[in-house]
Amino acid sequence: METGQKFNKRAFVSAGMAISVIGLPFSGLMNHYLGFEAFSTSRHVWMSVHNILAFFFTIFSIWHIKLNWKPLANHFKDISRVFISREAIYAASLILFFLALFVFHALHVPQMR
Repeated sequence: METGQKFNKRAFVSAGMAISVIGLPFSGLMNHYLGFEAFSTSRHVWMSVHNILAFFFTIFSIWHIKLNWKPLANHFKDISRVFISREAIYAASLILFFLALFVFHALHVPQMR
């Protein structure tokens, strides 16, 4: 890094968000995979990884919103321009479908005691 170059907070926050969000699905899958075994060291490690990545993603996301508040506010300033696009409806439908699928799957799993 050059000494005369100013530290770019936006790039730092974006990189932090990207790194943490890349690890979240993998650590979540590992937690799901290990969820059926007794509480072990490997399960504790993956839970810790998932929790710290989620913490950092949350912090970086809030920081990202703070750094980009003016552009975000300008984007929603003119309410007459805001509409729900076909793409947004398709994306929401896809997410809601899989959310319902996974929630109903969890409701059919026998209770562990």
